[in-house]
Amino acid sequence: MAGFSSRAASVLVMFLVLLSFSEAKEFLVGGKADAWAVPSSESQSLNKWAESKRFNTGDILVWKYDSAKDSVLHVTKEDYVNCNMSSPIKQYKDGETKIVLDKPGPFYFISGTKDHCEKGQKLVVVVMSPRNRASAFSPAPSPAVEIDGPAVAPAPTSTASPFKAAGVLVVALMGFSAALLI
Repeated sequence: MAGFSSRAASVLVMFLVLLSFSEAKEFLVGGKADAWAVPSSESQSLNKWAESKRFNTGDILVWKYDSAKDSVLHVTKEDYVNCNMSSPIKQYKDGETKIVLDKPGPFYFISGTKDHCEKGQKLVVVVMSPRNRASAFSPAPSPAVEIDGPAVAPAPTSTASPFKAAGVLVVALMGFSAALLI
C-alpha cells in the first residue's frame, strides 16, 4: 500500500508542475497603476514594456487609469498606426480594464483621449502561438520590423487550441497514473 501512495503522490506532483506552466498570467500594463498615460520619452513607451514580456493565449492585460480622463480602445492595426479613434473594435472606460488575450497574434490598443495616441499613448502586444512556447524560460523574440511597437508575428496557420492541448495532456496523465496504479 505504501508503494501505491508514493506513486500517486509522484503523479500528483508531476501533474501540478505541468499545470503551473500553463496558467494564465495577469499583466498590469506598464507594470504600474499610472502607466496608461502619454509617455515622457520613447524609453517610457508602453511598447518598450511589452517587448520585454511574453504574452500567451489566456493571459490578461490590466489597465488602471482615471476613467473621467481616459479610456482604452482596442483597434485594428490600421487604426493603431493612424491613431484613428472613430471605429474601435471595443471601447473600455471603467478605470480598471481587464482584457483576456484570447488568440495568438497582435492586439492593438490606443488611448481614447484626443491627441494622446499621437503623443505615444498606445500599445501593441503580440501573443505567442502555442507552438512557439518552447519553454517558460526562453528569451523574448527579436523584433523584425518596427511599426511604433514590437514586431508582429505572422498569423498562425494552426487552428489548435491551447485548451485542446491541455485536455490531451490531462487525458495522457490520467492514463499514465492509471497504468501506475495497476
